[in-house]
Amino acid sequence: MTSSANKQNASSKPARGARTTKKDQLIKLLSARAGADIASLSDKLGWQQHTARAAMSGLRKAGYEIAVEKAAAGGLSKYRILSAPAAEQVAAAAGATDGA
Repeated sequence: MTSSANKQNASSKPARGARTTKKDQLIKLLSARAGADIASLSDKLGWQQHTARAAMSGLRKAGYEIAVEKAAAGGLSKYRILSAPAAEQVAAAAGATDGA
């Protein structure tokens, strides 16, 4: 591989801070006012349902408060983040003021 090919590959990669992780996507989906059901989470993230449940368990262990709204007979339960850990709230607030 030539040095010009290396430069091209290096420049086509996104910046390190611009990368959106699956965890970030999960938090965004669960932060919606209506929340999200397990089927839509698994579809949007490309995970199996048990993997999405395990990721939510990891968020709970990290300090997120996640509410479950039980569905009527035969419906899917909705999951929603009620609160984030204190460090996450401070970082989110700082990010909101930086863009203003």
